[in-house]
Amino acid sequence: MKCPYCGYSESKVIDSRPTDEGERIRRRRECLKCSKRFTTYEIIENVPVIVIKKDKSRESFDPNKLLGGMLRACEKRPVSLDTLEAAVDEIQNSLQNSLDREIPSSLIGELAMDKLKDIDQVAYVRFASVYRQFKDINTFMEELRRMIEAKA
Repeated sequence: MKCPYCGYSESKVIDSRPTDEGERIRRRRECLKCSKRFTTYEIIENVPVIVIKKDKSRESFDPNKLLGGMLRACEKRPVSLDTLEAAVDEIQNSLQNSLDREIPSSLIGELAMDKLKDIDQVAYVRFASVYRQFKDINTFMEELRRMIEAKA
């Protein structure tokens, strides 16, 4: 952090405290060259993840939209809301931690299917049937065969 008075790049932190309900940190610093004190604020950089849809349009990632799709797949299944919210949080964290700021919707769908496969197989097949746009019963049966073979 450069000193605003002399431009020296080394300083020491004298005091740190949270502000704005923990959203920012206020730091009192002292320049190691001129000994003048100054205040800095540290905030978390929140860079939005952009989803590239099938039609090439773009929109911000909405975890509620993903949760809604997973809830529909788990309808009348013994899956708790907490389990689905945790899965959506894990997906969101992996997207935030990736270096890519633009993510294809296909990747998000695959991540959701991977989570649902571990949570509930019926919900997985429901989600996959909509996501992969199963055209007929043969496509559906092929996915079931793959699941059975993977389990064996």
